[in-house]
Amino acid sequence: MTSTRRRTDMGPRVGALQSSGLTLLLSLAAHCSGPQAKGLSPGGLDASGANLWASANCSLLQGFWCQPAGQLPRDQLSALIQRLALLQVPLQAWQLSCLANLASRCGLQDDFTLHPPNLLLFYNLSQVREVDCRAFIRRAAQGDMELLSHLPDQRVALQRVAVGCLAGARPQLSASNLPLLGALVCDMDASSISAADPHVLENLQHCPRLTTAQRIALNSLLASGKTSLGPPGSWTLEGLQALGSLATYISPHLWAQVQEAVGLGFFSSMVAACRAGRLSQHEARRFVTSFLESKTKLVSSRPRLSTGRSCVRGNITAATLRDNLFLVHYDCAQLQSCLDGHLLRTNLEPLLQHPLPTECQRVVKAKLAQIYPQGLPEDQLRLITSLVYLYSCTEIGQWSITSRDTVVALLASDVALENQTEAVLQKFLEHNGTVSGALLLAVGGTRLCWMSPQQIQTIHPQELRLAGALDVSSCPQSRKDVLYAKAREAFSSSRTPAAYYHFMRPYLGGAPAEELQHLAQANISMDIDTFTSLNPRVLQSLDVSNVTALLGHNVGDLQKARSHPTVRSWLYSLNSSALGQLGLDASPAGPASPTAPHLVHTSGLVWGTDGVLPVPSTGSPWAPLGHLPLAVALPSSLLWLLHWGTCTLASVDSAASGWLGSQGSGAGKTGLLDSAGRPLGLRGRL
Repeated sequence: MTSTRRRTDMGPRVGALQSSGLTLLLSLAAHCSGPQAKGLSPGGLDASGANLWASANCSLLQGFWCQPAGQLPRDQLSALIQRLALLQVPLQAWQLSCLANLASRCGLQDDFTLHPPNLLLFYNLSQVREVDCRAFIRRAAQGDMELLSHLPDQRVALQRVAVGCLAGARPQLSASNLPLLGALVCDMDASSISAADPHVLENLQHCPRLTTAQRIALNSLLASGKTSLGPPGSWTLEGLQALGSLATYISPHLWAQVQEAVGLGFFSSMVAACRAGRLSQHEARRFVTSFLESKTKLVSSRPRLSTGRSCVRGNITAATLRDNLFLVHYDCAQLQSCLDGHLLRTNLEPLLQHPLPTECQRVVKAKLAQIYPQGLPEDQLRLITSLVYLYSCTEIGQWSITSRDTVVALLASDVALENQTEAVLQKFLEHNGTVSGALLLAVGGTRLCWMSPQQIQTIHPQELRLAGALDVSSCPQSRKDVLYAKAREAFSSSRTPAAYYHFMRPYLGGAPAEELQHLAQANISMDIDTFTSLNPRVLQSLDVSNVTALLGHNVGDLQKARSHPTVRSWLYSLNSSALGQLGLDASPAGPASPTAPHLVHTSGLVWGTDGVLPVPSTGSPWAPLGHLPLAVALPSSLLWLLHWGTCTLASVDSAASGWLGSQGSGAGKTGLLDSAGRPLGLRGRL
């Protein structure tokens, strides 16, 4: 979608923003990323424009940011949350945690039936009324529990509330209770699952993964014959397909009891789903390994071989590779004996579309080494994503990697490890010399964790700005430190502390104590997800007042994350008096209290005598707005358009207000961004 004409009169009047801050924000953002926003006039908002933000699209709302949303009046915040639910906007944990605090602060939590299920996971559970308990848990259980990975105590508290709703010491996984518990069953112990009503299978399908104990419980339940599938000997193709990804956890012992025709039919359907991209290679390989183990001596069409050195099944052809039962007929020994090098050279892609067991993957790798003794050619590299983890740095050193597409193909897989990432990027850098923002965006933040410090240093600050917010929370501390320094190079020119925090948030895990202390004075209300990614050693130098100021109205989330290693180590450094100030008891590692503290931080922005926020002496000074880079300037200007909301804790500094009034139409001329926050003129750049 493209804009039919460009507005030049984007200078809003501050008075018009008193009750329509988000309206104008979304109107401007929509104008900058797509079609022109209707309902705006040079002098402010007309009647139709007042509700414009409520029709914002999903991609725009996905960029939700708590800092400006905190300025909204209660009714607009309520409508925004309902819009997020209606469009099922996929927000991240750091967005949801602070949004939950905003909703609670404005008394919106009781409207939970109209809110996104993922948001309910972060709500203050002590505010859930007993009369609403079952309805609340039923809706929250539809959410993605993995979002609470940094809030272990909140996850435990949710289960505790669920138990309370069932009015028992332990949740009884009966048929009537299972719809209520939903994905909360994923956190139940194996004994509860084993004793559950057979309909528990529907709940388990929503679990992203099962523990070893849960897998044993699942197979025990399936073996009992009490599920809708019946005993394994009576399983049907339709019944197995209804299991979805749970079927990948079925043990070889059970597959051995399934009728041969049914088992082979299901095998064919699973391989077809994998080759079509509907099932991940990891899940498909788990299923194939288990199935083949059970069928080694039972598949009548498969000859019993006295040796794996001769080709008994017949030479593999292109037609053979199109058969979804290929791996049933050819084990790894037969793959070694029956796969001709010429066929492999011309049919590598269809072969690797099959979920080959690890032993078979090693056979293919060895044959490729025979065909290409000087290293794989680049056109073949893009096909071996499932094999990358088998290659050493020395072997990768023989490759020629000249294309960004090749790098993306090799690193976008879920199997390349740390050494492979560094080696692949090094070969690309030797030819190309630079890592672009588009490449960073394509391979994701996790790959940044696996780049060497020297490779990170080669990233130009402008390219990091183009890449935007990359999740580097899983990086080791040494990488976080290097990435922080590089990000500060890129974003230190932000004019306001809020804009600076917006861009630096993913990289603050490497921030020194002095930086965090300055941010604490700036009223940025750091979300708990970002807080848990901070350097634990740096946190030890911060006292209660520092942390309270840093978290702002999110400080109550310490209760939800008190068992997180980063939070726990900081809490252990406090005495009982300091813990009392936070509303926590003297046992920081203990179970979460049923009631969370409601602490509010109300300090304003602390500016220097020259009207500029001070920064650590080791960093760069805040640059004037006129020197903002293209990717930073527009979001920075939009931030201060959200002004004087009725449901707010933060006050807008007078210097910022003065800047807003002085910018006039210039704010609209600073730079145009697309829906991903990149400058329009730089889209597609490599």
